[in-house]
Amino acid sequence: MGKSWLKRQSLLGYAFIGPNMLGVLMFFIIPAIYSFYLMFTDYRFMNPEIHFVGFDNITRMLGDELFYVALRNTVVFLLSVPVSIMLAFLVAAALNKSVYWKKTLRALYFMPYITSGVAVAFVWMLLFQPTDGPINGFLRSLGISNPPGWLSTTDTSMLAIDIIWIWFMLGYNMIIYLAALQEIPEELLEAAKIDGAKPWQIIRRVIWPLVSPTTFLLLVTGLIMSIKTFGIIQAITQGGPGNSTTVLSLFIYQNAFRYYEMGYASAISWALFAIILAFTALQWIGQKRWVHY
Repeated sequence: MGKSWLKRQSLLGYAFIGPNMLGVLMFFIIPAIYSFYLMFTDYRFMNPEIHFVGFDNITRMLGDELFYVALRNTVVFLLSVPVSIMLAFLVAAALNKSVYWKKTLRALYFMPYITSGVAVAFVWMLLFQPTDGPINGFLRSLGISNPPGWLSTTDTSMLAIDIIWIWFMLGYNMIIYLAALQEIPEELLEAAKIDGAKPWQIIRRVIWPLVSPTTFLLLVTGLIMSIKTFGIIQAITQGGPGNSTTVLSLFIYQNAFRYYEMGYASAISWALFAIILAFTALQWIGQKRWVHY
């Protein structure tokens, strides 16, 4: 009777996860395998002829200057992740205390994360408008006669994208940190105060180590999400001006759906997968030194 009950429970479990696993198989695993095959072909969209070209796509990618431009832009874009995490920690620490309108402020900080990416893009395009935008208007009121061009120049466009992404991810990171901060026992904080620890020492020596698993989670997921992101960049700049905001994910999209070079786009996709895998592996190795469970 025990074995039959376990068998029924196992079948029930498989029935629950079956639809989800079927979706993963159809929309992730099979396309990934097919993309790996296309990487070694010259397949172009709507062209029935497919020829095996070996490592030509990989050789072309390694010799493509635009690939290295996109790789550099991706690295610059990833710098926004730790900045957003640090700001989110400070905001969460402030909102975890007794402050006025605490619940309202939490909702306001989180709202951008659930807002449509197109709406976010439109608002920031207006804010960063170089001549009549409110950001440059404010800078001019401070006496800066020649404020940055932001999204309109190659020098500052990637910085503007980083600012937008920091703002976009701040609310999500803050909510996760709030959950972690509320799990810290009050006895530890009271003991630190009794021992004479100052507020900044409590944050550095007590709170920060206790939320290090949360920081590790946000760092891993944030880097992966940022590497794959292209929707907001596509909506705001389409990779311009002059490829200054073309990241690897957008470079893949352009080659696949603008130039219809599916084989070449597949090669870049697997290069992106290797970069994500390397970043994740390095973080898993490094977390042994600074994450405290």
